[in-house]
Parts: sequence; structure tokens; C-alpha cells
Amino acid sequence: MLNPSVLVPLGVLIITFVVTYLLVRWWIKRAQAPNVNLVGKDMNKLGDKKVAEMGGLPVLVGFVFGLLVYLIYRTFIRNDIDFNINIISSLATLVLIGLIGVADDLLGWKIGLKPWQKPILCFLATLPIAVVNYNLSIVNVPLFGDINLGLFYPLLLVPFFVSCFSNGYNLFAGYNGLEASMGVVILTTLGFVAWYNGLGKVSMMAFIMVAALIAFLFFNWCPAKVFPGDTLTLVVGAMIMILAVYGNMIKLAFFLFIPYFIDLALLFRARSIKVEAFGKPKKDGSLDLPYKRCYDTTHIAILILKKIKKKAYEWEVVTLLILFEILLVLISILVVL
Repeated sequence: MLNPSVLVPLGVLIITFVVTYLLVRWWIKRAQAPNVNLVGKDMNKLGDKKVAEMGGLPVLVGFVFGLLVYLIYRTFIRNDIDFNINIISSLATLVLIGLIGVADDLLGWKIGLKPWQKPILCFLATLPIAVVNYNLSIVNVPLFGDINLGLFYPLLLVPFFVSCFSNGYNLFAGYNGLEASMGVVILTTLGFVAWYNGLGKVSMMAFIMVAALIAFLFFNWCPAKVFPGDTLTLVVGAMIMILAVYGNMIKLAFFLFIPYFIDLALLFRARSIKVEAFGKPKKDGSLDLPYKRCYDTTHIAILILKKIKKKAYEWEVVTLLILFEILLVLISILVVL
């Protein structure tokens, strides 16, 4: 017979998956309704087929529902209120960042959330975490070890990191299944490390989001029926750093974020050229490089695949990048942890 300490968390994950799955399926139909029309073109495919947008919204709702079920269990059944205030403050921050994503998805390309506005708004959205963790002052700095930074850490450095990861995660996007799959790999890694270190509640936060993302992937994998939008990418990026802070895994989070740093470096390489991550779709369904040079990590993946097998399909580009992230996970086990 399974121990309740295993059975209940597993039940929470199943509930999160089912609720998110049903919500995403409902959202696809709702977003495509003529009176709503929240749809967009799949830029990596020929034709004008419209795909539902803002899929991150039902994912966020499913995650919040699952986390609240877990919180209710810990509070009223187990009578365990330890860490609850951290969970609630994290929830408040993620919901606020989700609302920023909703605003950007709805208005960003029409009215306009300027590139500098999103980082500032995400920084301000971390206020609940900063207030609750005012006494959090120790940070493990690579090469230097644990350093006491005082109030500078919870009030400035943590919000800065959360904002950077939130917006950095948003850069690495544009391919069916990419954003959600990368989130599954990174959050699963953080979840297992937290569990290994005895941080069960931090681990559960990670796995609840993983359950929601897996449900979303059923509809987002190529060919996608729904796009994630900033509502998903901003929230997942922020959550990675929030978990890293609570689990003292900042060094690991930075290491797993290497593809995003590469993406940022390639973006700077473009300088004044306005570039996009999308490939150039061909009639046979494969992708060509959209520019003569690589200005995105996805462009490098397309180039590698074309060198190996002459053709690069969207799902292969995503799979290659996921394998690269998994390789980083394996290296982190040997080097970073």
C-alpha cells in the first residue's frame, strides 16, 4: 500500500495534469471562436492556418489550481504551515507576471509593451517575494562560496534575477513545443535536486508546473494547435529563478540557462538588424536558414541538421535543442552539483 506522503503528491500532479489538459482543450476552441479570434499564424509553416494564441493562460490556471490543492492538503490535513507564506508569495508573483504576459499577448503587438517595460514590470511583480524573504541574505556565488549580501540580496538582486530569467526565457521561443519542453527539462531537474536535498515543498512546486506543461505539450507539439505566448514563457522563466532561490540552486539554474545566454549573445550579434528566430519554411515542410548568418540558437540547430542530413524539420530542431539541454543536465550532475 502506498504511503500517503507519496500518494497525495502524486494525486495532486494527476489533478493538475487533468485540469490543465481540459482547460487547454477548451481554450483552443474558445480562442478560435469568431467573436474572440485570438489566433496567429504558424510562422514555420507555409499557408495561413490559424493557431490559438495565449495557451499559457490555461497552463497558469491549471498550475495555480494544483498548487492550491497541495497547499490545502498541507495546511488542513497535515497541519503543516511551514513554507506556506513562501508558496503564497511565489504564487502572487507568478500570477502578477502572468498578467503582464496576458497584457503583452493581447496588446504588445498592437498598442505595445515596449521591450524595456516588461523587465521593469516583472521586477516590480517580485515585491511579494522580496517582502516575505527580507531576511534572506546568503547567496552561493561561483568561485567565492557563500556570501552575506544583506538586504541587497532579497530586495534588489533576487527581483533582478527573476526579471532577467523571466524575460530571457521569453527570447528562446517560436517553435512548436520548444518553450514547454525546455521548461519540463529544467524544472524537472530543479525539482529532483530540491527533493534530493530534502526540500519537498520546493520540489512539489516544480513538479506541479511540470505536470501542467506536459498537459499543454499534448496540444503544443508540432503541429501545434495552440501557442504558449508570453503568458507562459514569462511565468516559467520567473519560476525557474524563484525555485533556484528557495532551493539554493542559483548556480545550477545559471548553468541550465546556457542556451538562453547563447541566444542573447547571438541577438547582440545582429546589432541594428531586426531578426526573428523563425526558420524559412519550404514546400516539403523543412526549414531553411532565414538569414546568411545565425542570429538565434534555433538557427544553429537548423544549420547543424542541414549539415548532417541536408534537411531540417521543425520537430527535429526542437528535439535537438532539448537533447542539448538534457546534455547540460547530465554535465551539471558531474560538475555543478
